[in-house]
Amino acid sequence: MKKRQHFGAWTTTSIAILLSLVMVGCNKQEQEPEQLKIVMVTQPKTSNQQLHSYAGEVQARQQTNLAFRVGGQIVERSVDIGDRVSVGQVLARLDVKDANLELNAARAQLEQAQSALANAQAELKRFGQLLPANAVSRSQYDSVENQYKSAQSSLKQAQSNYAMAQNQSQYNQLRANKNGVITNREIEVGQVVAAGQTAYQLALDGEREVVIGVAENAVRDLRVGQSATVSLWSAPDQRYDAYVREISPAADQSRTFQVKVALRDQSQAIQLGQSARVFFQTSQDAQLSIPLSSVSAIDEKPYVWVINPNQTLKRTWVQLGEYKHDRVPVLAGLKPDQWVVVGGVHLLREKQKVRLVDVNNRPVSLEDNTIQQSNNQTQTSPIQKASASTQKTISEG
Repeated sequence: MKKRQHFGAWTTTSIAILLSLVMVGCNKQEQEPEQLKIVMVTQPKTSNQQLHSYAGEVQARQQTNLAFRVGGQIVERSVDIGDRVSVGQVLARLDVKDANLELNAARAQLEQAQSALANAQAELKRFGQLLPANAVSRSQYDSVENQYKSAQSSLKQAQSNYAMAQNQSQYNQLRANKNGVITNREIEVGQVVAAGQTAYQLALDGEREVVIGVAENAVRDLRVGQSATVSLWSAPDQRYDAYVREISPAADQSRTFQVKVALRDQSQAIQLGQSARVFFQTSQDAQLSIPLSSVSAIDEKPYVWVINPNQTLKRTWVQLGEYKHDRVPVLAGLKPDQWVVVGGVHLLREKQKVRLVDVNNRPVSLEDNTIQQSNNQTQTSPIQKASASTQKTISEG
């Protein structure tokens, strides 16, 4: 009976000890992944140059608006948008009824002035013959002479009016003044237009350029003559050499400055109206930048996690510049040789012990500031080890 009690007590004690050992082992294995948390790190990039790009449209360097020099009703329209025209080609016509009436009236006035001059000239000749014989007085002769001079002036005025009426009758035809392509049309048959009202927009043959809009905080980095490259949306892999030809001195309604970038290669493959992108290489002072996923903030104050030499974390406050697509420049707070954590920064804490890997999942050594290369291709990565360790702990627990 005593042996059974002694055996039962020994068994109970042994089970308690084993359970304690198991719990200690489980707790120890559960704490190890937390103490050696795997984090991805990178070093700030240093760049003295930045590549900026802007979307734009291919336009002709020279464009002109075509308009009738007289008003009237449109009776014919010969061309449309996209048509190629040559010098002297008739583009549209106006109703000529009123112009013909004015021309007939001017012709009649001219004929009347010619008859009046002929009469005045004959009268002056007769008085000139009578004056030596004192058949007429000197005052009478002077009066006839003044009438002759007035008839001459009236004839000149009538001739000018007739020439103007002739021109007016010809202005009813709108002709192209240069070779080019019609890019816009603002008239229709039957429409009544005023003198000088735009009818067509003509893009002249010759140089092509890309027109872009640049924000006010970036236009100061551009200058006339600066080199650029252009790619077309239809052929993004092909680049064309270009240069800044003109920078608008004032912003438009969208608060951007219009910049015209001229193409050096005036290839026929570049068509008007094509979508294009202009690339500028701008030089700046040396500047550090880090991924956006490295930045967190407390009370709107940004910070990053920097790795100490003993592979613990240190919260470092930084001053950031203008945010880019996937990176942000660091104006103060970091050095080029420091390592910062990338991703998951809101899950970390001060002085936490971590293990480091780069973006390619390779271990990082802070002693020689290099990435450790694995000699054994079959070696398990730290993340795989942590995963296996976690699974083992769960199964044993």
